[in-house]
Amino acid sequence: MDEKHRGKITKKPAAEVVKYLIGPAIAQDLKRSYQTILDINKAHVIMLEEENIITKDVAKAILQCTREIAAQEGNPQFEINPNVEDLYFNFERYLLEQTGPEIGGQQHTARSRNDLFACEQRMDIRRFYLSLCKQFSELRQSMIDLAKKNTDAVMSGYTHMQPSEPITFAHYLSGVLNALERDFHRVANAWNSLNVCPLGGGSMGSTSFMINRNRTAELLGFDKPMQNSIDCTASRDYCLDILSALSIASCTLSRLAYDLYIWSTPEYGYIEVDDSCAVCSSIMPQKKNPMTLEHVKGKAAHMEAFFVSVFSVLKNIPFTHCRDSSTEAMRFVWTAMQEFEADLALMNVTIKTLTLKKDRMLSNAIGNFCTVTELANYLVRHDKISFRSAHNVVAMLVAFMQQHNKKANEITVDDIAPICKSLLGLDTCLTNELIQEALDPAKNAQAKKTIGGSNSEEVLRQLNNLETQLTLDEQLNSQRLAQVQDAKANLEATVQSIIVS
Repeated sequence: MDEKHRGKITKKPAAEVVKYLIGPAIAQDLKRSYQTILDINKAHVIMLEEENIITKDVAKAILQCTREIAAQEGNPQFEINPNVEDLYFNFERYLLEQTGPEIGGQQHTARSRNDLFACEQRMDIRRFYLSLCKQFSELRQSMIDLAKKNTDAVMSGYTHMQPSEPITFAHYLSGVLNALERDFHRVANAWNSLNVCPLGGGSMGSTSFMINRNRTAELLGFDKPMQNSIDCTASRDYCLDILSALSIASCTLSRLAYDLYIWSTPEYGYIEVDDSCAVCSSIMPQKKNPMTLEHVKGKAAHMEAFFVSVFSVLKNIPFTHCRDSSTEAMRFVWTAMQEFEADLALMNVTIKTLTLKKDRMLSNAIGNFCTVTELANYLVRHDKISFRSAHNVVAMLVAFMQQHNKKANEITVDDIAPICKSLLGLDTCLTNELIQEALDPAKNAQAKKTIGGSNSEEVLRQLNNLETQLTLDEQLNSQRLAQVQDAKANLEATVQSIIVS
């Protein structure tokens, strides 16, 4: 392959093609895929030799040159010419120069760039994917650690942004952690569509050489080869699996960030982000703006857009190899993963350095009527009335207290008794002591002992279960990483055995 004769093509690429397509692609591959392409070459040549499709001497010469190229990563000692079309053809050009076309030219037997690039993309994405899974687990652990330290942090829960019922900050984090556990499992499940090997699919129609696709899949750390040659080069749906999972996870992170963002305002004052995660105003010296939370919220929009972009490219194209799927659809896959990496890192550092204002949390919960649902429960228990009747009494009571600018903790039997009498014709059994007991946010939160409740022991049970699952998730990711690393070690050992034989 040279710049003037590219197969039947007799002209070198147009300057615009080099500037906007080939040049950027080569620069990207030099940075991200240099060793990946060479590893695929090694695995393919090993398999060809083992299947007696090429001789051991040919394999040895090719692998020796491939090792030489691999050692030059970061500073190739040979020309990288964009007019040759891509990095792979630059590698092959150097190989042919060093070994001759009848030796080096056998490397590409029973293979196409289509299945090579499909394999390269999966391997490159797999590397970053495993790193993202590890970082995702680190964030979950940071949140578990923060929750376990704050099972006593009583605060108002909210629905519709209005005070709802007393919870604890740990109870809140447990809720988000359960959502993030599901998010992680969506990401983890994408492995099943990602880690299958397209190498051997050829351009799309397989090959008449009797290659061993199980062997190349094994050498490159895949679970198995893909089972249809057209699917090998046509499919990029694993990218949609990954990006949809990351988009959903970023939505969860955005909702967490929004809550923390609101609670960090002086009007709430429940939390304070660390100075290292905030910026001041250039004009207003009182300001402390929680910048990390703003970026986490905003990045969810980008993640959605990246998914839509890839989805939109992949729809209404032929189910076979084409540049739409192999290049344009992949454009924002890496950008999306990098964006999600930033998302995880920003939320993690915010969580690890967060300060809680427990007194402020409790003070608000005491006075803002989030406890009165339990007061209605007390009426049910002690006055033996229906919950709907109790609800009506307490609703009128709250309205009365607010009209008189009184807080929840100021309710007495003198306030509730007349309402019970007028609405129900009932003399309430509640005493001031029972009323204050019902309206105590801490006792209120601790009374929720059913599965999923806010009782501290129940929340610890939830957190322990979350941590147990997190350990299993980390083990699975470590096993997957070890599978890839072991395959790489096996690949290099096999290369060495052929070279020294």
